[in-house]
Amino acid sequence: MGTDHGTELKTLRPEEFDRWWDHVVRAFGGGPASTEERELDRSLTEFDRSLAVWDGDTLVGTSGAFSFRMTVPGGAVVPTAGVTMVSVAATHRRRGVMTSMMRRLLDDARAKGEPLAALFASEPAIYGRFGYGMATLQLNAEIDTGRVTPALPAGTDEVRVRYASPADVLAECEAVYAALVPRRPGMLARRPGWERAGLLDPESEREGASALQCVVAERDGEVTGYARFRTKMGWGPSGHDGTVTLEDLGALDPASEGALWRFLFGVDLMTTLRVRGRPVDDAWQHLVSDLRRCLPRQRDAGYVRLVDVGAALSARTYLTPVDVVLEVEDAFCPWNAGRWRLTGDAKGASCERTADAADLALSVRELGAACLGGVSLLSLAAAGRVRELRPGTLAEASVGFGSAVAPWLPHGF
Repeated sequence: MGTDHGTELKTLRPEEFDRWWDHVVRAFGGGPASTEERELDRSLTEFDRSLAVWDGDTLVGTSGAFSFRMTVPGGAVVPTAGVTMVSVAATHRRRGVMTSMMRRLLDDARAKGEPLAALFASEPAIYGRFGYGMATLQLNAEIDTGRVTPALPAGTDEVRVRYASPADVLAECEAVYAALVPRRPGMLARRPGWERAGLLDPESEREGASALQCVVAERDGEVTGYARFRTKMGWGPSGHDGTVTLEDLGALDPASEGALWRFLFGVDLMTTLRVRGRPVDDAWQHLVSDLRRCLPRQRDAGYVRLVDVGAALSARTYLTPVDVVLEVEDAFCPWNAGRWRLTGDAKGASCERTADAADLALSVRELGAACLGGVSLLSLAAAGRVRELRPGTLAEASVGFGSAVAPWLPHGF
C-alpha cells in the first residue's frame, strides 16, 4: 500500500521485528531497552496487525494493534483494538505516514468487528484529528506515610498478608484481576501471555529501586488480593527516608484492600508511598487521615475512539433511560457520520440509523471521551464540543451516559 509521498506501508514480517522494535525505541527517546523486554514484546506482537512504512529500504514508520476486550458500562467486555508502537521518523514528518497508518489500523479494526479502539498518547495533540477522545484519567500521589495513616474497613484483621514471589503467585493474582475486569469500565480482559507483562523487571528501569516484590491477601486460605511494588532505601539527616512505589494492586473486597494498604503504609524504613496510574476514585483516598499530605494529582490516561458508533453505543448500558438522536460528525471514518437514535437503560440499549431530527450534535471524538462514562456530555457542551438541538435532551443524556465507578485503563500496551 503506497502513501501520498512515495513511501510504502506493509504488514510487518517476523524477520523484520528487530529493526521495527529498534525504530520504536529510538522514537521514544532511545534509552536502554532490555533483552527481556524485547523478547516479551516479540511474543505479544500480532504480526498481521503490525505495520511498517518504508522509504525504499529505510524504515520510517511503525504502528500496530493488539486484540483486546474492554469493559464498558454495564459490564460487557467489547472487542477493542489496542493501538500501539506508533512512531514516525523525524526525517519523514508531515508526509502522510501517520495518516496512512491510522487509516489502515481503523479499517482493519472495522473489518475485525471491533467497535472500539484505544491508546495511550505520548503526544495527545496528535490523536484528536483521528477521532480519539480522552476517556479515562489516572490518579498519582506521593503519600507521607510518616504523617498519614489509613483507617481500616471492618474485617481487615481477618485478612492475612504474606510475601510471595511475583512469579509463584502469578496465576492467583491473574484470577483476582480477571474477577475485577467486569466491575470497572476501561479494564482489559487480558489474552494469554499478557500476564507476563506485569512481571517485567529489567534492572535498567528500576531507577535504583529493588527488584519487583509482591504480597498477597488471603481469607480462608484463598487469595483475595495482591500488591506488586518496589522499595528504594534512602537516608537523610534525621534517619531513614525510603520510598515504596506501588506498581499494581487488586482486591476483591474492602477488607482485603484495606489490609494491602495497611501493609504498604507500614513497610519498615519507608516514609513515602508513591502511587501511580490508579483509578481516580481509588478507595485509599477515603481511608487516609489527611488527603492533602498525599499530594493527589490527576492526568490524562486512555484515549478511546468509536470504530462503529452503532455497535459501541449498543454494547453498554445507561444509568438512566435515554432516547436521543445523535448527529455524529466523523470525517476520518465516514461510515459513522450521520444520525443515530440511541435508546437504552440499565438493562440494555440499541443504536440504529435514523432520519429523525437530531437532539444533540457532536463529533466521534466527543463520543469516544464519553463512551466509558468518565467524561460528561455536559462538561463537553460547556467547552462548546456538544451542541443541544432540542432543549432538555443534553442533561438527560449526560446523566444516562455516566458510570457508577470511574473508568480506568489499568496498564499500558
